[in-house]
Amino acid sequence: MGIDIEAGGRVKRKVRVSKSDNPYIRLLCKLYKFLARRTDSKFNKVILKRLNMTRRNKPPLSLQKLAKLMEGKDGKIAVVVGSVTDDKRLYDVPKLSVCALRFTETARASIIKAGGECLTFDKLALRSPLGQGTVLLRGPVKAREAERHFG
Repeated sequence: MGIDIEAGGRVKRKVRVSKSDNPYIRLLCKLYKFLARRTDSKFNKVILKRLNMTRRNKPPLSLQKLAKLMEGKDGKIAVVVGSVTDDKRLYDVPKLSVCALRFTETARASIIKAGGECLTFDKLALRSPLGQGTVLLRGPVKAREAERHFG
């Protein structure tokens, strides 16, 4: 007996694969693919999905927004799949532990000067493989100039 396929056929779920030539992102995808498969943590599945997203869907997050979102979350690690940029409007940067794909030079300098730390995703996987003690953040996807002209 064969499969009884209704009109429209069966749905095949194809996971998006990153087209990036960056070897660091490729290795991170392999690492988090392994962690997503071998652990029950939804955190790793979300990180893998976001690593595979297009650059347009990995918008930068400013240091001011990061500080505002991390208020009252002492001892937790902020996780951003994208870049963290500096904000000149923020005079006193709080002590933060931030994990991101990239940091601008000035953002990294101001985080370290405040006594915080900048982590990479491979260091995060060693420190917190299940995503415990982390806060997952993302930049504003609809803040692109092009979005103003849609709809």
